[in-house]
Amino acid sequence: MSIVAKNIIKSFGDQTVLNDVSFTINKGEIVGFLGPNGAGKSTMMKILTTYHTPDQGSAAVNSHDVLEEPKEVQKSIGYLPEHNPLYLDMYVKEYLDFNASVYKVGKERIAKVIEQTGLTPEAHKKIGQLSKGYRQRVGLAAALLHDPEVLILDEPTTGLDPNQLLDIRNLIREIGKDKTILLSTHIMKEVEAVCDRVLIINKGNIVADKTLSELRKEEKQVLIVEFDFRVEEVFLKNLEYATTVKNIGGFVYEITFDTQKDMRSSVFDFAYDNQLKTLQLSRKNKNLENLFSELTQA
Repeated sequence: MSIVAKNIIKSFGDQTVLNDVSFTINKGEIVGFLGPNGAGKSTMMKILTTYHTPDQGSAAVNSHDVLEEPKEVQKSIGYLPEHNPLYLDMYVKEYLDFNASVYKVGKERIAKVIEQTGLTPEAHKKIGQLSKGYRQRVGLAAALLHDPEVLILDEPTTGLDPNQLLDIRNLIREIGKDKTILLSTHIMKEVEAVCDRVLIINKGNIVADKTLSELRKEEKQVLIVEFDFRVEEVFLKNLEYATTVKNIGGFVYEITFDTQKDMRSSVFDFAYDNQLKTLQLSRKNKNLENLFSELTQA
């Protein structure tokens, strides 16, 4: 296992931020770490990177205990915090040279990381002259310098425009081919585009731990349909695969089907056979965003 957390409890004053949190991350996985603000994501990441210590429980990275072997943990991890700390007056290559001296990394590795993160055309500029997207690339480059086996990225795409966001996602996917990545984000599409698995935390508790393929299998099909007059919900339950029917106002119904088959044509046929007119019909899949909303409601 690349990352193991067992029964982690962490409090600040009277507030318990992490409540008996346990999970494992296998080598080579890209895992999305989701949760509302204040759920405990950053605190958990800071424990894994040895910035915080747990009050109870244990955590290990690449078999190194965060309490007993913090230096070995730090060698194993590349960390990009939410607020990327950069020296804006330094040139890109100068900044990476500075970081490389800490890790005792040679010039060849610096050149490779610059190329890997797409910084070659910007390497001669001061960091303060760069766009937010390229500053994030500099932060990723610094995290990659010592070639760590595990990357921990806390909100790496916050504040990026759509093009920058796409570039960083592609970069993370490419890096993730040979590294373990724990990625904190609020963007559901980012998780679906980049990650193999999702951990959802709410109020300090892990409330979901599933692979993306498992989540997709669990997705239920939801159709919103409007007829020309009110219909009894029990009547609409005669539709094949229908599990729940809910009137959501007027002549509009939300029908949930336990199937991946597109049921829109079946609804049209059912309405025609029963002398109903279908005024509107739309599909609302129960996706990761819906699951997140359900599991993190107050």
